[in-house]
Amino acid sequence: MIRTALLLALWAQPSHAALVHFCWAGSNGYTMTGSMEFPDDLAQADLITEQDVTRFRIAGFQNGALIGTWDMSTREPDDTWYLRYFPRLMQFPTNSEVPGLFDQGWNADGTAMDCDEGEFGFNAGNYAQDFCLSGVWIEESGVEPQKPFIAQTTAPTDPACAGPALLSKRRR
Repeated sequence: MIRTALLLALWAQPSHAALVHFCWAGSNGYTMTGSMEFPDDLAQADLITEQDVTRFRIAGFQNGALIGTWDMSTREPDDTWYLRYFPRLMQFPTNSEVPGLFDQGWNADGTAMDCDEGEFGFNAGNYAQDFCLSGVWIEESGVEPQKPFIAQTTAPTDPACAGPALLSKRRR
């Protein structure tokens, strides 16, 4: 009886989630911070997608001033939402590293013009990595599509992505 109760209690424990943070530096003072969670048991997977993510949020900045936020918990049915992430490498694949048809579309599709009025979004595709703000492509935020985009275990403390651990770099 005690053994059964113990096993039931262990199974009833909440599952743990892996939490990663990221800080993206675009052009002309545009940056983005964010975080996401996914089940711990996927930390060694080859790839996770938006279907695996349990929590996700981003905040966009220009010269340190907040310009918009988006998170999957308030996602509208027509919001673009696709994500590719290599958990073992702690890296979002970009450009030719992307398996399949989509790179990143976080409330912004390949045109980076589909976020709604008053909304913010991020897109990484074969043309650039850039922002969408109130349905407008913010072309001057963009960087080349192959720029590495890494994640980390500590939260960024600077929206300018200035800390040494926050700068995206190529994996070695």
